[in-house]
Amino acid sequence: MEKTKFFAIIIILLLVVLAGVSILYVLDKVELNNARQIKVQQVNEKAMFLAKLFVEKVLQGEAEVNFEDRLKLENAVRDLNDQEIFDQWQKIVNSQSAQETQQNVGIFLNLLLNKIPY
Repeated sequence: MEKTKFFAIIIILLLVVLAGVSILYVLDKVELNNARQIKVQQVNEKAMFLAKLFVEKVLQGEAEVNFEDRLKLENAVRDLNDQEIFDQWQKIVNSQSAQETQQNVGIFLNLLLNKIPY
């Protein structure tokens, strides 16, 4: 009789520990998922800001992009912290002809829009 009580207590303790570990695991998964969602939202906001700024200052601009606006664009590109976007931005900046610039702008905007995961 004593042995069965002892084993019952051990089993109950193990179940309580298992339940506690399971709860901690679920809470950790929820926290990780929330952190990922925040990161995605931040990337969305930065990409949308850059896209809007690019359209406003470059595509809709009446004159050549001034130094201040170019600096804002450069900072927005760097703020995204995306090497692929940055490399394509450098191709735009270093383009030698209008046709090359136009091609690079199209690629840049396509890359930028693809970074926004809805």
